[in-house]
Amino acid sequence: MRADLDALYAHAYGLTRDELRYVLHPADVKGPDYPSETFRVLKEKEIRHHGEYRTRRLVLAAWDRMEANGEFAAMGM
Repeated sequence: MRADLDALYAHAYGLTRDELRYVLHPADVKGPDYPSETFRVLKEKEIRHHGEYRTRRLVLAAWDRMEANGEFAAMGM
């Protein structure tokens, strides 16, 4: 549910999918040598507990699902 809300709010604020990717993990867009991280502590904790940056995966999957299902359009967004 949190991932859905994150995707929904990102879309409501006018972000594109690539801009959302940048917010979640700048190096994902700018390359591995990019010197900035947005949610370093969250990312490191999730990698330790889940073996991956789970929030990134779930939020982008929610975005993709909502876009494919027309949920953004149905909400007038």
